[in-house]
Amino acid sequence: MIRVRPLPLLRMLPLLMASAVAVAQKPARIATFTTREDHQHMLEQLGIRKLRPGPSGNESAPNAANYDEALANPYPELPPLLICEDGTVVSTSEEWNAKRRPQIVELFEREVVGRIPANVPNVVWNVLEQTETTAGDVAVTETLLEGVVDNSACPEIEVRIQLKVGVPKNAERPVPVLIMFSGFGFGRSGGPPPQFRFPGPTRQEVLAGAGWGYAFLNPNSVQPDNGEGLTRGIIGLTNLGQPRKPDDWGALRAWGWAASRAMDYLETLPDVDAASVGIEGVSRYGKAALVTMAFDERFAAALVASSGEGGAKLHRRNFGEAVENLTGSGEYHWMAGAFLKYGAEESEFGRRTAGDIPVDAHQLIALCAPRLTFISYGVPERGDAKWLDQQGSYMATVAAQPAWRLFGAKTLGVSDDYLVEQMPAVNVSLLDGDLAWRQHDGGHTSGPNLPHFLEWCNARLARKDAAPTP
Repeated sequence: MIRVRPLPLLRMLPLLMASAVAVAQKPARIATFTTREDHQHMLEQLGIRKLRPGPSGNESAPNAANYDEALANPYPELPPLLICEDGTVVSTSEEWNAKRRPQIVELFEREVVGRIPANVPNVVWNVLEQTETTAGDVAVTETLLEGVVDNSACPEIEVRIQLKVGVPKNAERPVPVLIMFSGFGFGRSGGPPPQFRFPGPTRQEVLAGAGWGYAFLNPNSVQPDNGEGLTRGIIGLTNLGQPRKPDDWGALRAWGWAASRAMDYLETLPDVDAASVGIEGVSRYGKAALVTMAFDERFAAALVASSGEGGAKLHRRNFGEAVENLTGSGEYHWMAGAFLKYGAEESEFGRRTAGDIPVDAHQLIALCAPRLTFISYGVPERGDAKWLDQQGSYMATVAAQPAWRLFGAKTLGVSDDYLVEQMPAVNVSLLDGDLAWRQHDGGHTSGPNLPHFLEWCNARLARKDAAPTP
């Protein structure tokens, strides 16, 4: 029998101290809040006692959303786009980049979408599978990837980013790539990402036929799409499993962060033109695509589809979905916690409304200037509900035009009077500039506008060898 001889007390002290340090460094137990509990926790941090309920999409409900244009614009002015906080007027692109743009970025990070923390861990991309296939008549190499996020600071939380990339094999030069947010899982061995079919070819076929590669990014593999998941995913990992603080990032910013990591990977591929990578999303992922484009200036183009409130729609519109919907428990996780202030009815700081938000959607769109930005919608008759406020998004796009003109870029070709300008008719394109608008006659999808987007991009990315768009 082996006996363990006890150490003298003085010799034990270093061991005891080391053990205490290890315990102190161990992360606290991961919080397991429900969505309701997490939402309430944020309200308490902000000193909010009562929120206004958001309007209902049910037109027969007592609190039905407004669809009367006569009542849709209660706020006479938008936050200024080209006037700095000290009152100086921006008249050059240099002044915009050096002074006004950083001010708008700060306000969006602090009040609307949150800040990406400094301690976000690194991502290592692993190739899981590579296959040779075709997209229409184009030979394509498809690669299924997993982006493994370093979780050494909190091993209980794993984040593995799902990405599938398809690149034409026989292109004469590096190709542009469109990263598309896809809310579905990815499989191996013949389990491709969803085809997003619309009448005619698949998205892969349309993109490859236009001389583009494609990438499908699963946002839910990065951050769950609910409030309960805020102590999980990349947000939870950076917070070591604890709840958010008011200016911490929400899901839109987290999904955008993942798109930026996909961009990191594409920049390593010799067959990809990294200076011509685009981002696309529909609905909540349309919001995420706009946020991605606004904050990561490496992206050359964006197709922002059916994004509504929190995306291209003006907050200062009483039409369809409202700020109060974004501050409720069903959607608040998309935003920074601080954004809940603007739905407050009773709080330590009084009542706040959309008119108190220091920024609006036209400024978010303007952060994309002078890059190629295409705002897309469908029609209510086919399922792209008027709840999204197509007119309010057109107004925001109109109001964003001056940012492009600072760079000498062409815009929509209409006046800047957003309160006067009415949407063009369905299927009438405003594609003569680097800021574009088109409402197609389909539903809640970007599909019918995708060929128009690609043809528009090809002309502006100076790709003289680009194939005709199907």
